Amino acid sequence: MNAIVATNIRVIRDGKTVVEPSSFSIAPATTVAIIGPNGSGKSSILHAITGVLDVDQGSLEVLGTTPEKALDQIAYVLQYMPITPGIPLTVREVVRMGRFSTLGVLRRLSAQDRQQVDWAMEQLDITDLAQRSIHSLSGGQRQRVFVAQALAQDHTLLLLDEPLTGLDTPSARVIDQIIHDEPEAGCTVLYTTHDLEEARSADQVLLMAGRVVASGPPDEVLTPENLAEAYGLGALHPEHGLGDAVLDVVHDDPAGSPSIADRRSVT
Repeated sequence: MNAIVATNIRVIRDGKTVVEPSSFSIAPATTVAIIGPNGSGKSSILHAITGVLDVDQGSLEVLGTTPEKALDQIAYVLQYMPITPGIPLTVREVVRMGRFSTLGVLRRLSAQDRQQVDWAMEQLDITDLAQRSIHSLSGGQRQRVFVAQALAQDHTLLLLDEPLTGLDTPSARVIDQIIHDEPEAGCTVLYTTHDLEEARSADQVLLMAGRVVASGPPDEVLTPENLAEAYGLGALHPEHGLGDAVLDVVHDDPAGSPSIADRRSVT
């Protein structure tokens, strides 16, 4: 059974179409990169999978059921996770919240729950930050905390919205490792990115441009022709060949973060 099957879905936000009718399927225990220019519908696809945005046409099956019924098996890390000012929360307390979907807020954590929290913190290399206030952390450290919170939750799907954009190299390396390790535990990972090299490292790519332009293995999707269609490169670079235009896409990162190839070369 596929982890996700979308058949001719149209995604709506505030009564407006944000993703035109699109179809794709995602195999279980794989990594899936969702790439495309700003405003192309990358985040909207993630929101539809969680049921946050409506699908008013076609069908969307998530883990064999509807998005709403699958929600307790979905861990989702937004690009900018909200932190309420003035509420003192330590790193460990934030990660423990990942267990609330299973326990309920008022139930006490069992030894197994605490073990899951400890494991998640170890995976993100934040154990030494356990008693630090979440408000005192750098952006990269905070992102690692919220990914650890997602890992602490029982989940079969892990959704990450631009998890590597603008991060320091150590944080980006740790989170990238999680992305590619989670399928070994049977989890399907979907993440949005502006980094072409990071997309190439995934098992599957969804190339977006207000719809799914192409879906499949990276070498079949990230072709010069598909990228030109998604990014409108022919119109932007009429004086150059398609190869020059595609090269510009490699550097299409609004936050200026290093490519994944650069991150992996750092010792």
